[in-house]
Amino acid sequence: MCFHNSMSAKAIKLAARYGRKSDVIEIYQDILNEQYHVNAFNFPKYPIVTTLDEVQVFNWGLIPFWTKDETNAYEIRRMTLNARADTIFDKPSFREPVMKKRCIVPSTGYFEWRHESGKKIPYYIYLKDEPIFSMAGIYDIWLDKETGTQHTTFSIITTDTNPLTDYIHNTKHRMPAILSKEDEEKWLKSDLSKVEISSLLKPYDANLMDTYIIQSDFIKKAPTDETILRRA
Repeated sequence: MCFHNSMSAKAIKLAARYGRKSDVIEIYQDILNEQYHVNAFNFPKYPIVTTLDEVQVFNWGLIPFWTKDETNAYEIRRMTLNARADTIFDKPSFREPVMKKRCIVPSTGYFEWRHESGKKIPYYIYLKDEPIFSMAGIYDIWLDKETGTQHTTFSIITTDTNPLTDYIHNTKHRMPAILSKEDEEKWLKSDLSKVEISSLLKPYDANLMDTYIIQSDFIKKAPTDETILRRA
């Protein structure tokens, strides 16, 4: 699954990549500043792209609009960090957002672990010719009626692995649904059918991707009890 992302681009560069304004993201620049490792289990703020003319900043971990209260919200968002492409139209948390509230989750790379002989080997995965690329996402807006606080949240959609990522993610065999540049604005259109949406949620071409094993010098413990190793 995709629980560890990377966003090392500055606000202005990120906004320029998608032809959006950077006003909103610059407000959160101190929080977002070149995050090499973004851990989904912290429900972090993260930049996303919607049909609006500005890059937005939402929290990772989708809270559906119909959520009852804060306790319910906390339980749900732990299970909505990712949305599987093969069940997304059926799950109550995702079936409305995937039809009406699709977004782009920008990335400079992401992390997965290969399980081998009782060990977890961390890899960094990225696109060869795209310093900033697009993961398919969905979002929702939940209003906490008790506090009057509005929560804007998102989830990353995952699909089957390609030959490259299958070797690395050799337990659950999932990878983020990565969009080509040509399909980015299409993904955001509000009038897509289920067939059209599904056609965009395919494994990305392995020939356009590359990976490397993370160096063991820089160790950071993640709340999932997985160890992420930062490069020098």
